[in-house]
Parts: sequence; C-alpha cells; structure tokens
Amino acid sequence: MAGRRPSLPMIVCCSTRDELDTICSNLSSLSTYVSVSPLYSDLSEVERAEVLDRFRQATMRWNSLGRGEEAVGEGDEERKSHVVVVTDACLPLLGSVEAPLCACMLINYELPTKKETYMRRMTACLSADGIVISMVVGGEVVILKNLEESSCLVIAEMPINSGPEIQVSND
Repeated sequence: MAGRRPSLPMIVCCSTRDELDTICSNLSSLSTYVSVSPLYSDLSEVERAEVLDRFRQATMRWNSLGRGEEAVGEGDEERKSHVVVVTDACLPLLGSVEAPLCACMLINYELPTKKETYMRRMTACLSADGIVISMVVGGEVVILKNLEESSCLVIAEMPINSGPEIQVSND
C-alpha cells in the first residue's frame, strides 16, 4: 500500500521499545517506499520535535496532494510514505502543547488490552477520516470484541485475502 499511495502518513503503535526496534528494523527493508521515524522516550526534546514536525509536514503534503496524487517535480523523499513508530509512553499528550498527529492510517502492532489505551492511540494519532488496522492473533479476538463493545465502535474484520484489491476510500 505504501508504494501505491505516495506520501501516505501512517502511525504504528506498540507497547514496548523492543517492539519498536523490531518494527523499525523490519520496515527498513522498504526504504524505497517508506521513510521510518521512531518516537521513543530516549529522544531529546529537539529530536522529538523534529520527528513530529516531519510527520506533520508529510500529513500536510498528503492533504494538499489530494490524498496520494503525485505532484510534478516531487523528489523521492517527498513521495515516500511517512511512518512514525511510537510506543504508548511516547504518544502526544493531549491537553498539552502537542497536537494530535492526524495520521491517515493507524496500525496497532499489538492490541492493547485496555480500552483507555486503545482510545488514546486513536485520539492522539488518527485523523477524523483515518483507518485503524489492529493486528490480532488467536485469543486476542475476544479482547478486540470487548474493546468494540466498551468503546461503542464498530470494528470490521479485514478479509484474509486482502492483497492488491484493497481500496482506501477518499470519502
């Protein structure tokens, strides 16, 4: 998807620094299509501000280009989808000076067990018309259903065969 949607701003949320490092390492093989920025607690305030600023610039670029259309004369770096990988501890703090990230896509690398964590990820990271993809394995389906019921959300199951025919709505 990242290669077919230039400049797509995405957030990947995880719980631990180990998961963050693993995700960043795995995404590095997609460097032709994706620019990856980790957001973790060891970053200085300046580094954190730079990561957030680059992501917000990517979001503005996505919005100004009509959701993924390529601009004439764009450089390779501007065409890449921008991914911020963040731990729950480093999500923007709502109610503070930091604004939400407003990503078009939020990927829950692992499913949080608490409704508050799930909702915080969505409010801190996702734009109003964004898409959430939650990775769920085995017994986590029950947790997902509990999150759905307790948060009054409707969570649709993604088809198993969701290869190239996935379409992202611009509505």
